[in-house]
Amino acid sequence: MLMKIRLTIWIFLGLCAGGLHAQNVIIPVETANNALVLEANKEKDLSVIYFGRKLANEKEYQLVPSVYQQTGDYSEVLNAAYTPSGSRNLLEPAISVVHADGDRSLDLRYVKHERQQLDENITLLKVTLKDPVYDFEVVLHYKIYPQQDVIEQWSVIRHHEKGNVVLEKYASANLYLKAQGFWLQQYHGDWAKEMQPEESKITHGIKTLDSKLGTRANIFQPSVFMVSLNKPATEDEGTVLYGALEYSGNFRTDIELDYQDNLRIISGINNYASPYTLKPGEAFTTPAFLYIFSDKGKGYASRQLHDWARNHRILNGQGNRLTLLNNWEATYFDFNEDKLKALLHDTKKLGVDLFLLDDGWFANKYPRNNDKAGLGDWQENKSKLPNGVASLVREATKNGVKFGIWVEPEMVNPKSELYEKHPDWVIKEPARKEHYFRNQLVLDLANPAVQDFVFGIVNGLFERNPGLAYIKWDCNAVIYNAHSAYLGRQQSHFYIEYMRGLYNVLKRIREKHPTVPMMLCSGGGGRVDYEALKYFTEYWPSDNTDPLERIFIQWEYSYFYPAIASANHVTDWGKQPIKFRTDVAMMGKLGFDIVVSHLNEKDLAYCQQAIKEYNGFKDIVWKGDQYRLSDPRKGAVASVAYINKERSEGVIFNYLVSNRYGAGSAYPIRLKGLDPAAVYQLEEISLYPGTKSSIDGGRQYSGEFLMTVGFNPEVSAGRASVVLRVKKR
Repeated sequence: MLMKIRLTIWIFLGLCAGGLHAQNVIIPVETANNALVLEANKEKDLSVIYFGRKLANEKEYQLVPSVYQQTGDYSEVLNAAYTPSGSRNLLEPAISVVHADGDRSLDLRYVKHERQQLDENITLLKVTLKDPVYDFEVVLHYKIYPQQDVIEQWSVIRHHEKGNVVLEKYASANLYLKAQGFWLQQYHGDWAKEMQPEESKITHGIKTLDSKLGTRANIFQPSVFMVSLNKPATEDEGTVLYGALEYSGNFRTDIELDYQDNLRIISGINNYASPYTLKPGEAFTTPAFLYIFSDKGKGYASRQLHDWARNHRILNGQGNRLTLLNNWEATYFDFNEDKLKALLHDTKKLGVDLFLLDDGWFANKYPRNNDKAGLGDWQENKSKLPNGVASLVREATKNGVKFGIWVEPEMVNPKSELYEKHPDWVIKEPARKEHYFRNQLVLDLANPAVQDFVFGIVNGLFERNPGLAYIKWDCNAVIYNAHSAYLGRQQSHFYIEYMRGLYNVLKRIREKHPTVPMMLCSGGGGRVDYEALKYFTEYWPSDNTDPLERIFIQWEYSYFYPAIASANHVTDWGKQPIKFRTDVAMMGKLGFDIVVSHLNEKDLAYCQQAIKEYNGFKDIVWKGDQYRLSDPRKGAVASVAYINKERSEGVIFNYLVSNRYGAGSAYPIRLKGLDPAAVYQLEEISLYPGTKSSIDGGRQYSGEFLMTVGFNPEVSAGRASVVLRVKKR
């Protein structure tokens, strides 16, 4: 009721604002701290007139345009809330169409808006725009999470023309920002080199971030980014916008600095090779574009986003996670039932919750003894597992641990029975030479029969093995020679229909198996996004598990994704001792991929004790507030803290990231997130057997001291990894 009264007042104010905005409609999209303000003028053009810190005097939003003295807007749609093409617009459009009569112009005018209170913490705003000439409409959706300052935006496009309309571009969101300069932080990478940051000043023209990989958003270019306003934002200062498209396939984000020196951000599905034919009455719904605005720096934005993700998006985001032992680094493809049963005993001995059987357990005619054969043939290999997966599940239960398994159900090796029986199920150009990624091709999830097959693989594993407790879902290949036998002449729909098919399969799996943990793995972080994380409890950041590299990779991921979703494994990659490797992996969901029987007595004792300690503080890491204290790219020491919501307890991870002579923590590191009036003690944990801490665990500090002066973890070449527990006394 309050929302409706407020909306009525806003319309009244817009109509009666002394003639300056006569007949204008003001539509605020407000969170606890920020406001995106839309205005429909007397011509019914819908514009963005303000995006920034929420003003105390709401009437003043309508005054914002009058205080800028910039070059004239010749088109009158530069700041459009959803920019159409072919009419007055001169810059990059959010939507471009070909009407049923062949005309390519579109003009979208405001018709109405309505709000729905979805629950006490979530509001949905719908703004309807229509073309005055063609029976064509777009409904902009703004899903508002006030407490976390998060907005999800998407569009629903439909028409009732006399014939089909072709959508040539169909963005999810169109933002408009004003500032005295903008800086873009984007990411690039490759296999084992994920999330490499680059920051640059945005210059005039268009910067496009995109992917055309088909099956997954990223190998080379993640869909997440940041834009700083006025100056580059730091961890605790500056104004910054985070953006992330919630989509697991081809994406495109256009970032355009216009001739007025204002910034336009348009994001959505990549329209590359994908004009979409829309029938009369059919609705085309774009994926959501997520954004969060902060005038308190990057750290505040990421903590708000973490809270949103845990509460509203990640599957079981406030729940538990299973520590595990994976067999991949221990055996690769070379294993049998006896080897696996020995590893199951090691799982219990180590002290983790679950044993994960990785690639290589399936296929008979073309056995999966390497990555060149067997994908698609999901029967247990009789030579390796004569008694099937069920016997391993029983053995795990007998050992007091759970059992999980690896699958890559979207893929097929040409050397497989599935390929021989169903060549029409495979994505490939019929007249061209096949080109492989990791010796495999992709199954055509645009085909409902293939969707049923993929669903049946996963569902069958659960039905045959009721004790199965975990799935690692891999997706290594990208799409070459994109062609769907099922779609026939409608190939321009392929990339979209593939993702619709994937999401359909995942929805069906979650309807039948709503709580089973699943890892989102794509040869690393190739598919992590907030649409996929509706169905998965965690993601695999990188196949690169060298702990030194992982410090940098996990640091960058942490801006956008909370620690509870990051699956980190201790492996034999890198030259660091087992303590360093374990400490790095504890900054998320801990796992091991080692040969337990090869550990010496002290290493094993350390791991067992570290797991017990981790179980005592993991909830703080998973559900507390993360503070990045010392940037590994700017000094010899990396430091990250996780503080619980009550500010009574925390864990601080400190690492030496330089091998220069004498490198270490010469200066104190200032903590964040504590109660300045409270008294705290610091105690070193995760100690290797036979070592003693140089930290005085009995000394007490005020929160004010720790946040103003700081503490010294005494990191050095001899103490390359230091984990501290901070507790209020």
